[in-house]
Amino acid sequence: MADLRLGALGFGLRGSLAVTAHRPGRGARVTVVADPDPVRRDRAATGIPGVRTVDDHREVTEAPDVDAVLVLTPDHTHADLACEALRAGKPVFVEKPLDITVERCDRILRTARETGTRLYVGHNMRHMPVIRLMRDIIERGDIGTVKTVWIRHFVGYGGDWYFKDWHAERRYTTGLLLQKGAHDIDVLHWLAGGYARQVQAFGDLMVYGDNPHRRAPGEPKAADWYSEDGHWPPHTQRALNPVIDVEDVSLVNLRLDNGVLAAYQQCHFTPDYWRNYTVIGDAGRLENFGDGPGGVVRVWNSRRSAHRERADAEYPVPEVAEDTEHGGADPLIVDEFLRFVREGGRTDTSPVAARMAVAAGYGATRSLRDGGVVCEVPPLDPELAAYFERGQVRSRQV
Repeated sequence: MADLRLGALGFGLRGSLAVTAHRPGRGARVTVVADPDPVRRDRAATGIPGVRTVDDHREVTEAPDVDAVLVLTPDHTHADLACEALRAGKPVFVEKPLDITVERCDRILRTARETGTRLYVGHNMRHMPVIRLMRDIIERGDIGTVKTVWIRHFVGYGGDWYFKDWHAERRYTTGLLLQKGAHDIDVLHWLAGGYARQVQAFGDLMVYGDNPHRRAPGEPKAADWYSEDGHWPPHTQRALNPVIDVEDVSLVNLRLDNGVLAAYQQCHFTPDYWRNYTVIGDAGRLENFGDGPGGVVRVWNSRRSAHRERADAEYPVPEVAEDTEHGGADPLIVDEFLRFVREGGRTDTSPVAARMAVAAGYGATRSLRDGGVVCEVPPLDPELAAYFERGQVRSRQV
C-alpha cells in the first residue's frame, strides 16, 4: 500500500502532529509544510526529514503531490484554509477547535457536504485512554443512565501556554472557554450522549490581566517562554502577550438536549495540570483521579454510604504504546484519519460534535461577558447533521 502524501498548513505548537503523521513506508509521509515564519519552516525541515517547506499555503492545497491536508494553523484561520482545501478535493484534518464562531464552523461543514470531500476534526481526547475507559464503563451500564456530569480542568501551565501568544486575544480565539474548553465540552457530550441546549457562565480575568510584564507589540516570545519547574507562582510570569483580553477562570452550567445537567470549571493558574471528571448516573457514579498512565477511574455503585475512599471498583488508566502528547492519543487520531481518507466510513471523532462543542463554548463565552444570562445553543441544520451521521455519504448513494 503506497503512503498517503500529506501536506501540513502551519508548524507551530501542533506541528508535532505533522511529525507524528510522518511515517514513511508505514502508510503516510508529509511531503510539504507551509508556514509564513522562516523559523518554523526551518524547524519543520529538521523535524521531518526530506520535507519541502514553503511560505504560501496554496503550494499545499494546490500541490499535485498532496493527497490530504492537515490544518494546524491558529484557530481563526481554520474555516478559510479548510474550505479552500475541501474545494480543491483534498481530504482535510482540522485541528480542534473547528473554528472560533458557529457561523465559520457551519461554513466548513457546508463546504464538505457541497464538495463531497472528506472532513475530519482532531478532537484527540476521544482517543485518550482515560476517556475511552470512562466511556466503556458508562456504555456497559455500570452507573446506570447518566444524569449529571461535573468537570474540573486545572490548567497548571496556563500562563505559559495561553497567555504568551495569540491564545490570549479574543479576536483569535473568542475565549478560552471555546479554545481550551472545546476539548472538555466534546468529551462531556460524548460521555453524556447529548449536546448542550442551554449554557450559562461566569468568568473573569483574575490574574494575568493585572500582570504588567508584557512584550512589546511585534516582539517574539522569549526563549524560555515555557518551563516545567519555573514561572511559579503565577504573578512571577514575564514576557506575556502584549494583549490579554480572555478570561483565566470560568464556570459554566449546561443543560443538554437529553436532560443531562452538567458543570464545567476551568482555571489557568492552579499549580497542577489535569482534568477531573465526575459522571453520575441513576445507579452509581464514576470519577477519575489522574488523567494519564498511573491514574485510576473509581466507581461507586453497590450501596448508599457516608464518604468511603475505597470504591466498589477501580480501573487503572491504561498505559500507552507511544509516549506522545495527549496521553498517547495523537498517533491514534492520525491512524483514524488515515483510515478515513482511504476508506471513508464513520469515525469516533465527529465534525457535528466538533461544531456543537464550539457552539456551546461560544454561547458560554457570550453568557459570561453578558452577566451570566442563559444562552440558547443554536442547533445544526438537520440536513447537514444527517449527512455527517451517514458517514459523509450523500443520501442517493445509501
